[in-house]
Amino acid sequence: MWDNILTEYRQFLLLEQNLSDSTLESYLRDILKLKEFLGFQYPALEVRKIELGHLRAFAAYLNELGVAETTQARHVSSIKSFFRFLVYVNKIEANPATLLESPRLGRKLPIVLSVTEIDSMVASIDLSKADGHRNKAIIETLYGCGLRVSELINLKLTDIFADEGFIKVKGKGDKERLVPIGSTALKAIQHYREKQRNHMVIEKPSQNILFLNKRGSHLSRIMIFNITKLLAEKAGIKKTISPHTFRHSFATHLVEGGADLRAVQEMLGHESILTTEIYTHLDQNFLRQTILEHHPRA
Repeated sequence: MWDNILTEYRQFLLLEQNLSDSTLESYLRDILKLKEFLGFQYPALEVRKIELGHLRAFAAYLNELGVAETTQARHVSSIKSFFRFLVYVNKIEANPATLLESPRLGRKLPIVLSVTEIDSMVASIDLSKADGHRNKAIIETLYGCGLRVSELINLKLTDIFADEGFIKVKGKGDKERLVPIGSTALKAIQHYREKQRNHMVIEKPSQNILFLNKRGSHLSRIMIFNITKLLAEKAGIKKTISPHTFRHSFATHLVEGGADLRAVQEMLGHESILTTEIYTHLDQNFLRQTILEHHPRA
């Protein structure tokens, strides 16, 4: 049913809303993410049975995943447009998205894990289980390289240059960058490959993908979200975290350790240094101490 509705919706946007190609594709991508989430969390849910609570759960998922507030707001706008369309073509009677709220746009300091908390999450992983070494490698790579979830799940075996200590990452807009990778993450990846991945039956399209599910295919964003959430619970961490929390922690710990902000910007793949500068607000005392130690007029 979803496929037919999305085809009709695409035609509606194209012919009646007169949207640009990029805007149209953004709307459709947002609704496909909603479809993926609902299919994972509520497998038997029909489109006509979707309620406000389901949509709020999706909005909360985006927030916990660390999606930018502007992007969250766009998702809400896409959802509202989609359900107005469903009412318009008599697919549903009432619009469940009417009371769905957009996030209040503003700059918030991100939640960050301490090194001790990250260590406790890694220690909580049961390496005797089939997915133990994979999950450890995922956490070490997220934290060790500061990757976005989409970058992690699309990381390829051929993107890892272990001898040089770098990985090649394809970020937003398909822009590639080289990110240093430490020995801890490399060791975890090697153990995962030796003890689990090398013994799996892998689907042909996923043969070059590093992190795989038990069926030998791509992991989804939701799977990474659930892995990190369960490990945080096992480690007794009360903070509301997501995979993106490790990216925030990676950047914050680098800045606190004295790393050059431009270097952090490059490793994170930020277009603007202004995006990276948020991490300088997390420890003003560190910045003051840096100036006192290094500025000639201090």
